[in-house]
Amino acid sequence: MVDIEKIRELVAMMVEHELAEVKLRDGGEWVVIRRGAAAPVVEVVPQAVAPSPAPIVAAPVAAPGGAGGIPEGLIAVKSPMVGSFYASPDPDSTPYVSVGSMVAPDTVVCVIEAMKVFNEIKADVAGTIEQILVRNEEAVEYGQPLFLVRPA
Repeated sequence: MVDIEKIRELVAMMVEHELAEVKLRDGGEWVVIRRGAAAPVVEVVPQAVAPSPAPIVAAPVAAPGGAGGIPEGLIAVKSPMVGSFYASPDPDSTPYVSVGSMVAPDTVVCVIEAMKVFNEIKADVAGTIEQILVRNEEAVEYGQPLFLVRPA
């Protein structure tokens, strides 16, 4: 059952941090809270119809300079959520990937921390990391390109 007090706290946090959307999963339920010009919208999705966690969008770009200036032939690995980007699992570790690293679809390329939860982000594409577009500990937005990959 959804805890109304927790939803109120989440809405207050969204207002405080100027967030447009928060998605969270608690056991068998998904809770999506969106806010905009109108009052916040809360959507509770039972597990039977719950979508899988938001996939990383990785789509080839056809034209140079098109779709946000991504060069032709490269695929952007985008952030599936708002949060803080971390290149390694902890401050003392080496980064998951660097320019020139070969990745497979299931290769973890970074971690995004959202609401004190660390989410491993996978490449979802096979190829070579051509460019890293964000710095460690930088805030990222939903759909923001994180890496450019030359597909294998």
